[in-house]
Amino acid sequence: MEVKITGLRKTFASHDGDVDALKNLSFDVKPGEFYTLLGPSGCGKSTTLRCIAGLEHPNEGEIRIGDRVVSGPGISIPTNQRPISMVFQSYAIWPHMTVFKNVVFPLKQRKSGVPKAERADRVMEALAMVKMEDLAHRPAPYLSGGQQQRVALARALVSRPEVLLLDEPLSNLDAKLREDLRIEIMDLTRRLNITTLYVTHDQLEALAMSDRIAVMLNGKILQEAAPRELYLKPANPFVAQFVGQVNFFDGAVAENGGAGPGVIETPEGRFHCPIPATMAKGAKARLAVRPESMKASPQRGDGGGNMLEGEVEKAVFLGDSIDCQIVVGTRTVRARVDQTMEINKGDKVFLRFSPEACVVLPPETKY
Repeated sequence: MEVKITGLRKTFASHDGDVDALKNLSFDVKPGEFYTLLGPSGCGKSTTLRCIAGLEHPNEGEIRIGDRVVSGPGISIPTNQRPISMVFQSYAIWPHMTVFKNVVFPLKQRKSGVPKAERADRVMEALAMVKMEDLAHRPAPYLSGGQQQRVALARALVSRPEVLLLDEPLSNLDAKLREDLRIEIMDLTRRLNITTLYVTHDQLEALAMSDRIAVMLNGKILQEAAPRELYLKPANPFVAQFVGQVNFFDGAVAENGGAGPGVIETPEGRFHCPIPATMAKGAKARLAVRPESMKASPQRGDGGGNMLEGEVEKAVFLGDSIDCQIVVGTRTVRARVDQTMEINKGDKVFLRFSPEACVVLPPETKY
């Protein structure tokens, strides 16, 4: 089922006056799509989800789920009448109930319309989806964090909602469990073909799970794209640095190559890179290069591409790679090099990166 947000504005009162949490926010989520709102704390992503759920009432704008307007001028459909289910960051598992009783609870509400004779089958079906059917009669206090999260997910799915809302559901779990549940949730929502809105501040989580990602800041969407496009072609410096690590080189356009690579002049050197046609010679620019695009070598060599010369300040072994901080002139450049390379503090290295690895952005601005 499609979710359509148009011109959404939400204001909260504070000691310093009204604060706009959402500013004319608009986006569409296609039926069956896994759509993620990604951004730092306070950017408005959870407020957006709560408005869709009916837990917050926007000051302006319209929210449409399928063919029905659930929020708009003069319209505010109660939460229990919206075709949604929500999983919260805190799990919200009732400690005095068993797993079964937690999951069956939504079916006992009048709005569910599920006959009593069918409820047990529906609950066990939902628990099987999250691999918890063997623990149906375990008391909630005897569950691990990951098991509690699975129960919360089963409870959200048991009523077979049209739209699933997930508000940072994995943030309280350890790294390995978070990775496992990430895959399970992604596979489950795709198998059920359920429209999913996911809120997170974890960039890796968003990249791994989403069909599309909207990066938010200050109540606005700065860029909306598929994960690969968002990572490789960020629209501005904030998106580039928020979605993964990045090296920035500030300078100006020395040559605009038109169809071919142009040249950016920076204090660290002249770099060949594709330059947008809208950037004329002399325009200020910010060059973005990901650390994994930097190829390190102890010899200068005669290979093509752009080159930097520096000295290793730090080299941290991460298993699949080595994270290096390399002093180039008066600044530090990050590079991810192969884990088999012998590289140590104080080594002199040469970094090469291709023009295709560069993204030229406008200088940093206020958003």
